Formats: sequence, C-alpha cells, structure tokens
Amino acid sequence: MDPHLLRTFVTVADRRSFSDAATELGYTQSAVSQQIAALETDLGLALLHRRPVAPTPAGERLLEHAGPLLLRHRAARADVLRAAAGPAGRLAVAASALACAPAIVRSLSPGALGGTRVGLRTVARERVAGEVASGAAHLGLVDGIAAPSDPLRLPDVGPLSGFGIAEEELVVVLHSGHPLSYRRSLDLTDLTDALWLRAPVAVPVERLRELAGGGGFRTAFGYDGEDVRTVLNLVAAGHGLVLLPASVAAEAVGTMAGTMAAGVPLSSPRVVHRVEVLYAEAAGPAATLAAQLRQPPSSTPPGTSASGS
Repeated sequence: MDPHLLRTFVTVADRRSFSDAATELGYTQSAVSQQIAALETDLGLALLHRRPVAPTPAGERLLEHAGPLLLRHRAARADVLRAAAGPAGRLAVAASALACAPAIVRSLSPGALGGTRVGLRTVARERVAGEVASGAAHLGLVDGIAAPSDPLRLPDVGPLSGFGIAEEELVVVLHSGHPLSYRRSLDLTDLTDALWLRAPVAVPVERLRELAGGGGFRTAFGYDGEDVRTVLNLVAAGHGLVLLPASVAAEAVGTMAGTMAAGVPLSSPRVVHRVEVLYAEAAGPAATLAAQLRQPPSSTPPGTSASGS
C-alpha cells in the first residue's frame, strides 16, 4: 500500500470529512477523493462510508494497522537521513514529564556535550519512542513503571537503543485526612474501591487495574496538565488518589505550605518508577549523551533523584 494514500485515508477517517482532510493535508477535495478511491481499488474493498463519512468494517481493521505502519515508514526515512547527514550540531530531546529529574536535566548542558545546542520538549509517555524513531528527536527520556530492573514496555516503532538510568519506589498520594493516610505502606489491592484522579503525570488507571489483576479504580475527575503541584492540590481537595514516584511526591509536598496531601509507600505489587534513555544514532551528540547517562539503574530513596553522570 502506498503510504501517501494510507495517510490520506487515516486523515479522512479521523476528521470524518473529505473537505476537512483536504484542508489539513493541503490537497483539493477532488484529490483526496481520488486517493481514497485508489486505495479502495488496490484492496478491492470499500474502506469508507460516504454519507456520513465513517470507516467500514474493513476500514476499521485497516486503521488498526495504519498508525504503526506510517510510524515505521517515517522511522525508516529518518534512519536513512540520519546516516547520510552525519553528526548534528543540535540535539533535540523528547521527554515525558516525569523523566526530567533535575540530575538528569543537568546532563543536557552544552558544556557536557562539546558545545552542542540542546532543545528539550515534553511529550506524552506513549509518544517518546515514536519521536525518536521518526527523527523528530535525537534522544528520548521516557518514564513508566515496571518490576525492579525490568525494562519498560515500549511500542515497537523501529530499531532503537535504550537502557535504564534511574529507578525509585512509588507512593500513593492521598488526602491527609484519608483513613489510610497514616499507614506505613499500602497494598494496591486495598485501593481498588478508592476514587482515583486521572492525570498524565500519574500512573494511568488502566495500568493500576492491570497490576491489581481486576477492575475498580474509579475516576471522577481528570486533569490534562503536567503540573505536579496542581495534581497535589486536586488530591488535597478530595478529587482522588494518584500513584507517583517518591521523589516527585516528596519534593512537591515539601514545597507546598499547608498541603493536605500525604504520600504512603506502595508495598505491593513490587514495582518501581523507571526512567530510560532511547536513541537511534550510533554516533554523534545523542550517543555521547547516552554514554554519559549510562549506568546501572539504582534504587532511589524517597526525596532524592537518581541519574547517570
């Protein structure tokens, strides 16, 4: 399948409109219609209902494959261009919000990289690997939770190198008046009936259900930002619980006067917050920084950060 036709199909399916897709892609509506017709002819199947515009069953199945296929196509193109271009004078780093611990960010200084200019931007956890594979970033910093010393589960977006640079315990952050706030530790299965806060910087509720091996973990409030203090304010206001790295929770709680949030270590299941480095280049500034960050992941006590040097 022609990736250009596939991209047009995905855009039309997402926008539910041929004209809106044409505007987004910079084509005429006639050109978009012709590209969809060409793709349907190639497959011998109708992929879109026209009125209203919506994927057919075959179109729904193709959408399941389209995202990974297009990403792998971009990754292959970026890999070839990287090899041809040679070392870059600027290092673009994509990072999930909680992967940017102070000690890690200090390693991004131009002096440590031979004068290379560094640009850092935060993206959603699930996008970091794709940003590196597609060439949008030279290096990625991604966080998540895993069993101690186990690698994170990342999307298969192409050939990437990666390794862990930090691990630390997780804590349940809850209102200081909560009946469980005075416990020395908590088991996740004891919290399935609790009300949780949905926030990008916290461990996703879906992952909590997976770890607990069941349902529960209701949410009634969602926060779409990445400011940890706002998350703690929402917890203190009784909008739900969150699971955060110990150092993040301790630093935020410690700098908030009169906070009504408290953190209790998670004792079971035995999982940790882990930060990994991802890169595609075998040489150049990205590999230099990766080498500086490389060290075996170490357990980090609450209130501190771990990183390579």
